[in-house]
Amino acid sequence: MKRCLIITGGPIDLGFARSYLSGEGFDRVIAVDRGLNAAWALGIVPDVIVGDFDSADPAALADFRRREHIVWEVHQPEKDDTDTELAIKRAAAMGAGYIVLLGATGGRLDHLLGNIHLLYPCLQRGVEACILDPGNKLYLIDGERRFKRREVWGTYISFLPLTEEVKGITLRGFKYPLTDKDIAIGTSLCISNELAADEAVITLQDGVLIVVESRDT
Repeated sequence: MKRCLIITGGPIDLGFARSYLSGEGFDRVIAVDRGLNAAWALGIVPDVIVGDFDSADPAALADFRRREHIVWEVHQPEKDDTDTELAIKRAAAMGAGYIVLLGATGGRLDHLLGNIHLLYPCLQRGVEACILDPGNKLYLIDGERRFKRREVWGTYISFLPLTEEVKGITLRGFKYPLTDKDIAIGTSLCISNELAADEAVITLQDGVLIVVESRDT
């Protein structure tokens, strides 16, 4: 399974990014518009750079332009897809089965909400995709998911409906268990749960949930 890192144009905690990337390996790296500034600061040479580059550091642009292997996807600012969506499509076209997005949470809320929705086509294609920042790991599920205490991103795990309704939610091994519960948009019922055992599991019968593993920072 090919792993792809997408560095988007939102604010990025470079200290966190360095720490996270020191323990992770990726087959492909895509920098998105202003994200190439972060890639340059982190000493990462992307395989693909996507965007219109109106907010890119000139020094970073000049450095990357000299590197022959980089594929450039240059787009006009006026377009139907965001640069992040174009990057996700490029990652899928390169055969990525696992995608991590950095820089997709801070800054503008419309971009944050849009980026969450961009995870849905990945789920439909069977591509595992998540959004990371220092305090959160966010992804979508439409079936069973197991959680191990030593692997979760933080203390708290929240489940929010992406689809209008999510049916038949069962939680086992959590501090607040559920059995065959339906929830709809407009509830906070499944926010801020915690593991009560070393391993926990959620199952659902229909619908799509946003999962947020989080910790106080």
